[in-house]
Amino acid sequence: MKRPKIGLALGSGGARGFAHLGAIRVLKEEGVPIDLIAGSSMGAMVACFYGAGLDITKLYKLASAFRRKYYLDFTVPKMGFIAGNRVKELIRIFTHGKKMEELDIPVSVVATDLLSGEKVIFKEGPIDEAVRASISIPGIFVPVRRNGRILVDGGVADRIPVSVAREMGADIVIGIDVSHVKANAEISSIYDVIMQSIDIMQMELVSHRKVASDIMIQPRVEMFSSRAFTNIEEIIQIGEQEARRHISEIKKAIEEWKESNGG
Repeated sequence: MKRPKIGLALGSGGARGFAHLGAIRVLKEEGVPIDLIAGSSMGAMVACFYGAGLDITKLYKLASAFRRKYYLDFTVPKMGFIAGNRVKELIRIFTHGKKMEELDIPVSVVATDLLSGEKVIFKEGPIDEAVRASISIPGIFVPVRRNGRILVDGGVADRIPVSVAREMGADIVIGIDVSHVKANAEISSIYDVIMQSIDIMQMELVSHRKVASDIMIQPRVEMFSSRAFTNIEEIIQIGEQEARRHISEIKKAIEEWKESNGG
């Protein structure tokens, strides 16, 4: 029977991005196929870990054990505080040194060219290089220089890459947004200043993405820090709960697609 090709668009959001894992688990449990994924920043990391064949139980354990100290390698600030070599090595290890084209399902990783303002989409080449570029929060991580470009966080240009998933061939796009602005957030470091500023600038764009996607799942995880990597289990659980709330809507969209496409 003919069925729609289903794509996920996983948004940026730092540690809050582990909510993506909860949503993916529920989609799998409910028999919703995941044919392709587009991801920005933390969404790109989750997409590649999942696409590399790590099962969800293993990913849950990995997320729960994740700590900032594993990826922080401070450098003398010139273009960023964190060199990013440690996190790149972590990504390489967990994805078994694979290339993008070797993933179990097609994955696109979104970064932003700081010189042109354009989206840069990785579909092939080393996973660690693509994800390292996509998570380069401006001012925090040293940008990635590649082919004459200076690459920073994918969330700067496309926080929830719905259009990228559509271009990859998805008939139905499920967006997952983990980036609500936390009102009256405690601003106590340069990281907080940068992250809150990016969140605020992205608000209008995210409302547009909501319209562009077929279903938008928005786990309310804004009460948790995007940088602390604490409360991971709760963040994942909220991702699960929010995905469950949308299952009937997703299944209805699939059935309607089949009816209108002779499935």
